[in-house]
Amino acid sequence: MNWWSARAVGAAKIFSSFGAQKKFDEDDLPKTYESVALIVGVTGIVGNSLAEILPLSDTPGGPWKVYGVARRPQPSWSAEHPVQYIQCDVSDEIETLSKLSPLTDVTHIFWVTWANRPTESECCHANGAMLRHVLSAVVPNAPSLRHVCLQTGHKHYIGPFETFGKVKPHDPPFTEDMPRLDAPNFYHTLEDILLETTAGRGEQTLTWSVHRPAVIFGFSPHSMMNLIGTLCVYAAICKYENTPLKFPGTPAAWNCYSVASDADLIAEHQIWAAVDPNARNEAFNCSNGDVFKWKHLWRILAEQFGVEYVEFDESEERVSMVERMKGKERVWGEIVKAEGLAPTKLEEVAVCWFVDVILGGECMLDSMNKSKEHGFLGFRNTGTSLISWIDKMKGYKIIP
Repeated sequence: MNWWSARAVGAAKIFSSFGAQKKFDEDDLPKTYESVALIVGVTGIVGNSLAEILPLSDTPGGPWKVYGVARRPQPSWSAEHPVQYIQCDVSDEIETLSKLSPLTDVTHIFWVTWANRPTESECCHANGAMLRHVLSAVVPNAPSLRHVCLQTGHKHYIGPFETFGKVKPHDPPFTEDMPRLDAPNFYHTLEDILLETTAGRGEQTLTWSVHRPAVIFGFSPHSMMNLIGTLCVYAAICKYENTPLKFPGTPAAWNCYSVASDADLIAEHQIWAAVDPNARNEAFNCSNGDVFKWKHLWRILAEQFGVEYVEFDESEERVSMVERMKGKERVWGEIVKAEGLAPTKLEEVAVCWFVDVILGGECMLDSMNKSKEHGFLGFRNTGTSLISWIDKMKGYKIIP
C-alpha cells in the first residue's frame, strides 16, 4: 500500500485527528534535508495541514525542512509544528524581498494563500502582486528550487463570486480540460505568472502544478473561507440558546449531491505533485472522491454538538447565515468565557457570507479521474472528515 492510500485508510479508522499528529522535539529533527518547503499561507486551512504533514518522517520527498510564511504573528495552535515561522506581508515587495531572499535552500514552494478585495479586478491585481513578490524573492536566490504548487479552486469552472448569475458556468462534472470562462479571475492571473516564471528558468528545470479543490473541510481560525468552522460556531450558539439547528441554505443545496475537499487530502495531493514526475506541469482537481448531501451531514453536525436536529422545511422562506448571526457577538463572547475557549471574536471565526454562497446553490461536482490516471489514489470519507475537523477545533478549544 502506498503512502497516500495508507493515510486515507488511517483517516477512515479514526474520527479525531486532534492529537493524532506526531509531536516533535529537537532530537526528532533530521540533521540534513532532502527537500525544503516554503509554505506561503501557513496559517490557512491547507497551510496548516502542510505544516503538520511535511515534517513527518515518512512523508515522500523527505525529510523535509519547512519554512512557513504568514502575515500575522504565529498563532499558538501552530507553534507546535517544527516549522521556521516567518511573519511577512507578501503584498509588501520590499518586506518580501528582505525576508524571503535569504532562503537560498528552498526546493519547493506551496502557494496556499489569497487576498480578498471588493472586485475581481482588484483581486487579480492584489494576488498577482503577492505571487510576483514571492517568486521574485525566491527564484533568483534558490538554485535548487524544483517545483511550485499553486492552489486555486472550483471558481475556474464557475467564475468569481461577482459573476454568479451573469456568466454561464461549465456544466458539471468539472474536468481539468475545461477552458477558462470569459471573465476576470485571479486564478488565471496566478497561473499566467507561474507559467511565465517557470518558462523563463532557462537550463534549470522548474516545474509546476495547479490544484483545484472544492469547498475545503479543515482547521484554521484564520481562514477567510472556513465553512466548517462557521457551521460549528452556529451550532454552538444554537446549543447555548437552546434553539434547533436550522439549515440556512436552499432546497437545492439540501437535496443535491455535492463534493468537498479534506485539507489533509489537499496537502497530500500537493506533496504528490511536488515529488512525482507524472504530476509535473499539470492542473488537477482535488476532492475527496465521494459525494454527499447536506441533508445527511446536517444530522452529523447536530449530533456532534448535542443540538436539536430538524428537517429542512422547504416551504419556509430562507433565512441566510448572515441574518441568523446578526447580533450574536455578545452570545459568542459569553460562550468563549463560559467554556474557557481560546479568546476569539465572532467575526474572526464565523465567515457567514461564505456559508451563504456555498449553501445557496446547486451541486458543483468534479472528476478525480485525471489525478487517478496520473497516479494519485488518495481519498477521504467526507462524513468522517467533518467529524475529524470538528474534533480538532474542539481539541484546540476554538469551539465548545
